Amino acid sequence: MALLLNCDLGESFGAWSMGMDEAVMPHIDQANIACGFHAGDPLVMQKTLQLAKDNGVMVGAHPAYPDLMGFGRRSIHASANEIHALVHYQVAALDGMAASAGLTLEYVKPHGALYNDMMAKPSVRQAIMKAIADYHRPLRLMLQATPEAEQHQQEAAHWGIELWFEAFADRCYDDDGKLLSRSKEGAVHSRDKMLAQVQQLASSGTVTTVSGHQLQLQVDTLCVHGDNAEGIQAIREIRELLQG
Repeated sequence: MALLLNCDLGESFGAWSMGMDEAVMPHIDQANIACGFHAGDPLVMQKTLQLAKDNGVMVGAHPAYPDLMGFGRRSIHASANEIHALVHYQVAALDGMAASAGLTLEYVKPHGALYNDMMAKPSVRQAIMKAIADYHRPLRLMLQATPEAEQHQQEAAHWGIELWFEAFADRCYDDDGKLLSRSKEGAVHSRDKMLAQVQQLASSGTVTTVSGHQLQLQVDTLCVHGDNAEGIQAIREIRELLQG
């Protein structure tokens, strides 16, 4: 399968505007739409869904911990039942709005700290998988492509759900398959290194780690960022590269 491009969108809130959603949408395949807990509000959600529809883009829910002040980047200690409920609440809201707009919600990609906790803590990952399994219709879960992909596939199979694995176009990988910490030099690739990494993923399914090792990854979709004009241009270049 050709690599898809996904982007976190709908993250404005009230009078506060974030991102360049209208400029991004024509160049991506999947829109991860905020559901109101870390960003987004009903009007922003509605507008983003319509924008996705106008551009023929697949839509997914982008649920988070209830953390508007911290943009969902702060980990919150929550029980499995609380995670189950907050995922259902956010997914159901966007799913209903999508259906009203003539769209079908296809997948769930957790945001920020909830995403990081999902990857680092089996208990959080299991709570999220159970929430998706218990939803009234099938939805896929998007999570990070790592060397533990086979284990994650087995976990998903236990719950009867399907996964999409994502890689990050502009981030350097550590030797263990995790993203290199932003506190370290070289964590975010230059434009040339980013395009080279995309080309490598598309052609061989590998990335070159920080120490020069070739790391095999199972990747279905690439996460891209369109918060500014430079980011939009980078997405255009990635799209052209993948289509070439």
